[in-house]
Amino acid sequence: MLLSPATLAAEKGHIEIESFHVRKSGESFQIDVEANIDLSRTMKQALKKGVDLYFVTRLLIMKPRWYWLDEEVARSKERIELSYQALTRQYRLTQHGQPRNFPTLKAALQALGHQPDMLIRENQPLLPDTTYTAILQIWLDISRLSKPFQLEWLDTEDWSLSSQRKIWQIKFPPASDAGNESGLH
Repeated sequence: MLLSPATLAAEKGHIEIESFHVRKSGESFQIDVEANIDLSRTMKQALKKGVDLYFVTRLLIMKPRWYWLDEEVARSKERIELSYQALTRQYRLTQHGQPRNFPTLKAALQALGHQPDMLIRENQPLLPDTTYTAILQIWLDISRLSKPFQLEWLDTEDWSLSSQRKIWQIKFPPASDAGNESGLH
């Protein structure tokens, strides 16, 4: 029996970043991310059996340097836990200690893929009219799984789930535009 590429992708699971938008909000910057996330069959089975899955979304803002490695000047990192509650037969997303329940896995994965208002934390001020490199990625954090599961799943592709890195050049507006919400891609 031959399987189509779409069927094979669904069996393995995937994360695809569909859109992202960096914007100024007051004195800080935020990023909104939209992604399509699907789990492998193995992940779905483990989730139903009580294994919690942890996803990380990370944005890095790098300042290019000609004399050394690029310097990280800002970042945003979110960790979201996906679990199944057998008693209520609901899926739960927990972020910053705040749980949200969903009746289906599809609904939980849609919510997981919708990550608005992620604060970008600056290590140093983002200078106007300076070109930075932005790197965005989402992945399943297998390091958060219990050690017996990590060892068992270390050698299998069923547990390798990550988006492609999105890399783009970005310039930030001057501080005088702090009251205006402006979008940057």
